[in-house]
Amino acid sequence: MRVQSGIQRAIAEDHTPHEIALSFAFGVLVTALPTAGTAFVIFALVAYFVDRASKLALVASLVVFNPPVKWAVYGASFWLGSFLLGPVPGASVSDVSLDAGFNIVLRQLLGNSVLAIVLAALGYVVALSLVQLHHRREFTVPDVAPADD
Repeated sequence: MRVQSGIQRAIAEDHTPHEIALSFAFGVLVTALPTAGTAFVIFALVAYFVDRASKLALVASLVVFNPPVKWAVYGASFWLGSFLLGPVPGASVSDVSLDAGFNIVLRQLLGNSVLAIVLAALGYVVALSLVQLHHRREFTVPDVAPADD
């Protein structure tokens, strides 16, 4: 229920559906990338300097990309990077870290960048659809039968 009320508050903000969806997509992009905990700082700067950014939509992206989800993204990132550039002999997902060799880190960062962009694009489409659906349901004029004269 907390997530649902947060989403409703974000939609109720004085932002267009595009601004809310774009804020969420930006949040997804930042949280999906290996930002080493700097996402909060980035969000604070965006919230302070960008008037049209939906602060609640940014925070919602943090809820979606919580630590367990991020580890799954990182594992998929290494797999995708290895698929695109070819495997590193003898390397597996468990070898991925910033101290790993250049070839492992390169695959991790490439795969992570591609996934972050794809997830941000999907996040935009989903958020925009949900916000537009919510606006249609909330602002539709109920059918009124014509009065009999």
